[in-house]
Amino acid sequence: MGTAESRGRVVRTRRGWWSALGAAVLAATCWAAPGAAQAAGADRGAERVGRAAGGEPGARSAAPSGGALTWELKPTGTDARFRGLAAVSRGTAWAAGSKGTVLRTADGGASWRDVSPPGAAGLEFRDIEAFDGRRAVALAIGEGEASRVYRTSDGGRTWTESFRNADPKAFYDCMTFLDRRHGLALSDPVDGKYRILSTADGGRSWKVLPDKGMPAAQEGESAFAASGQCLVGSGPRDVWLATGGAARARVLHSADRGLTWTATDAPQPAGDPARGVFGLAFRDRAHGIAVGGDYRAGQPSPDASAVTRDGGRTWRPAARPSPAYRSGVAWLPYSRSAALAVGPTGTDLTTDGGRTWRTVDAGSYDTVDCARDLGCWAAGEKGRVARLGVS
Repeated sequence: MGTAESRGRVVRTRRGWWSALGAAVLAATCWAAPGAAQAAGADRGAERVGRAAGGEPGARSAAPSGGALTWELKPTGTDARFRGLAAVSRGTAWAAGSKGTVLRTADGGASWRDVSPPGAAGLEFRDIEAFDGRRAVALAIGEGEASRVYRTSDGGRTWTESFRNADPKAFYDCMTFLDRRHGLALSDPVDGKYRILSTADGGRSWKVLPDKGMPAAQEGESAFAASGQCLVGSGPRDVWLATGGAARARVLHSADRGLTWTATDAPQPAGDPARGVFGLAFRDRAHGIAVGGDYRAGQPSPDASAVTRDGGRTWRPAARPSPAYRSGVAWLPYSRSAALAVGPTGTDLTTDGGRTWRTVDAGSYDTVDCARDLGCWAAGEKGRVARLGVS
């Protein structure tokens, strides 16, 4: 358990981080918009995250005082593209990506351990969900048997293949866990309806749910395996899935762990296989953010971000949306108003619940995830993984 003195050092270290973060977000808010601090009223700490540094990760902000929020690159020693990411804490994170690569850090990204499942070099991992530093579930995507689920309970030293898709018409894109036992995985439509895979034992076994309560898919509609966030949950039963590629972008919601669903149109660009909603984040069962657009380089993405306040029954485009396609989004822990969105051309920050966004970094990332201790991580192409810091 450690001595009282060592425990005191840990407490002081945590307090120091929170103090530095609070100073950075307060200074950034004041710089971002005159009068923002007064408008925030009693909001504190992470509730008042404002503009951080522009330019490449690690650049310093022009904020007048208190430091700046920055992405701190953590070299991984690989050129894999990481679209799967699980933030456990500021110290521990998992990344999953191309060429069957799975990495884990337990020292804040100072070093990475290659914990890729044996024989997986030909697979494309696009999602990973971690319960802690030892237990994680990883999803590989693709047609037919390329879609697989692996599980580890010893930090990646050994893996068990707990699901292999046998239906050539199915293509699994992403997954989510509602607690340590209940999880779902999403496949593109099979015979006109999205297919949902379910586990009730932490990913040890899976079963396909009946599709009776699933609305019909639109012609050409699918989900995007871009960030591991096309299927997300909040609380013990609520789940949302994001779609694109059809005449209308949509978000589907289930309040019973995937048995029945309702569909709502989203304002993101649609009408093309490259357009739609790519990532979702909900801070509770009512308040959510959707990001997406057109993933093709150089293509415009108006209304790339949208918000809901009623659990996804209605979606409204942001008043000042992300300026370009974004694939991943995450709420800052303990905040009712601050979130980050990432994509190949940069990172955007909102401090008003998704209504307006500012670009705060120009680095390329595909996905972002935050742990409860404010350990926020981002990952993307060419082995890029970074942790949010205060400089």
